[in-house]
Amino acid sequence: MPQPAPGAAAPQASPLIAKAAAELVGTAALVAVVVGSGIQATGLTKDVGLQLLANSTATVFGLGVLIALFGPVSGAHFNPAVTLAEWWTARRGGAGVTLRETAAYVPAQIVGAIAGAVLADAMFGEPLVKWSTHDRSAGHLLLGEVVATAGLILLIFGLARTDRLRFAPVAVASYIGAAYWFTSSTSFANPAVTIGRAFTDSFAGIAPGSVPAFIGVQLVGAVVGLALVALIFLPGRSESE
Repeated sequence: MPQPAPGAAAPQASPLIAKAAAELVGTAALVAVVVGSGIQATGLTKDVGLQLLANSTATVFGLGVLIALFGPVSGAHFNPAVTLAEWWTARRGGAGVTLRETAAYVPAQIVGAIAGAVLADAMFGEPLVKWSTHDRSAGHLLLGEVVATAGLILLIFGLARTDRLRFAPVAVASYIGAAYWFTSSTSFANPAVTIGRAFTDSFAGIAPGSVPAFIGVQLVGAVVGLALVALIFLPGRSESE
């Protein structure tokens, strides 16, 4: 039986199909929140600061709810970078998903992300699929994605190492909300969400040509995050040490 996942509360012994469904639906809902709130915000105000505030606030609340809801089933990853990082720690003797679960989670997350973007566009009367024209290929944006993803992995696995996963819904949602503002890229930090957001030419979109580089640096950020976890949260250290 797989060990508790680091994305949220310890998952129950759910069938793999239920776990994959939770990842698909959860990722779809997350992208629908991100894209839908972005469309809503641009329709209500021309102030880009207010648009970002509305988008980030909706994402914080939406993500927190989704982690609390789906965490007990799948761990509420909604993110291939988190799933792959957890699989890596599991194969090295830590807690995490199996290779079979990873092979089910990642496609489910990608399909869910695309479905969520299409759903958001449909709800606001936008073309169901319209490739984004929002170029995000600048080097400083890629650096922002490395930072955002490394911080996310450090947070999740740091909570797992210190047995405080019960705080994941609040902590992870709060981090993403903060990272919207302190990273230049507005913190995608998620390969599946990045792919999904290419399908919508809205405030939250990303041009398809920018997607490969974003995913590449997100994976780099995941590696950096795991290295920081290994450095900071050394196994077997006592409180006095």
